[in-house]
Amino acid sequence: AAADPVSSSGAPEDGPKDSSSVSQNISDADAFKILLEMKMKKRQKKPTLPSTVTELGTEDGSKVYVVGTAHFSDSSKKDVVKTIQEVQPDVVVVELCQYRVSMLKMDEKTLLKEAKEINLEKLQQAIKQNGVMSGLMQMLLLKVSAHITEQLGMAPGGEFREAFKEASKVPFCKFHLGDRPIPVTFKRAIAALSFWQKVKLAWGLCFLSDPISKDDVEKCKQKDLLEQMMAEMIGEFPDLHRTIVSERDIYLTYMLKQAAKQIELPRASETEPRRYIPAVVVGVVGMGHVPGIEKNWNSDLNIQEIMSVPPPSASSKIFKFVIKATVFGLMGYGCYRIGQRTVQFILSMPAAQSYLQKLTEIKSQH
Repeated sequence: AAADPVSSSGAPEDGPKDSSSVSQNISDADAFKILLEMKMKKRQKKPTLPSTVTELGTEDGSKVYVVGTAHFSDSSKKDVVKTIQEVQPDVVVVELCQYRVSMLKMDEKTLLKEAKEINLEKLQQAIKQNGVMSGLMQMLLLKVSAHITEQLGMAPGGEFREAFKEASKVPFCKFHLGDRPIPVTFKRAIAALSFWQKVKLAWGLCFLSDPISKDDVEKCKQKDLLEQMMAEMIGEFPDLHRTIVSERDIYLTYMLKQAAKQIELPRASETEPRRYIPAVVVGVVGMGHVPGIEKNWNSDLNIQEIMSVPPPSASSKIFKFVIKATVFGLMGYGCYRIGQRTVQFILSMPAAQSYLQKLTEIKSQH
């Protein structure tokens, strides 16, 4: 607003004549300082935060407020909104990666429809994007999410959408995606399982049908519902838990610490010394990740190892061959059955029977 000249048309003659020149003379650095001061005045020095918020700090004085959420909870959305409004952050980090960023701009109705529909097209897209094994694993996990969605009538990711909206209202607030890319997570998860473990896990995910109530979701505020359900199924697979939960705890912690670096203030000229202030960050993650983030906060983290994708094992190749053979076998059998029924239907038609009778008479004459 300060950068836009004030129009003088229609203004009284005795009004302030220099308002436009003042606006034009304000530099970008001055405008930044004015808006920053407004933001600082709105920021609460001792914010009143929900019980689901964990406060962490860095050596240079930056503060990180981690909001632990349940992914299917209305109260979690309110917690996120209140936290962002109270602390007026410089950066908001959410537990999403670029492969799931579309959910931020989709409306609730569309998301609800998308979450419930798991079709062949989605399966093909997942396999094309992540490979056969990882694609199937992703679809099975989507089935778990769709099951919760159907039971509750609530689309997932509401807390992330609220974070995105609120962050856009805060001056100079950046919005970061803080989760490890899905393909990496699934490929590392698949590589951690033996052939029979993959079969057993797929079986458990396929036949998930336990009813879930909204009260169950709120009870899981201390441990995210989706991750709790997964933990119950993968409890006997410690390597799988490591790749899906523990490694992502490390990745989320690393991204939060990167976001919490000090902020450089604007300079009027190149000769002016650089000045920095501590950053304020809000992290929005599933409640199940909060203990891991606290545990890793003061550690030196290197994410290179957890970003690598190991080559497929022999069991993965066998499982992949079995899946392909099953799919092609079913397709072949389906074509055979369709073809057989089509031939029977054509032969049963009066015109076809008449034509065959004529052929038989012609053949007998010769």
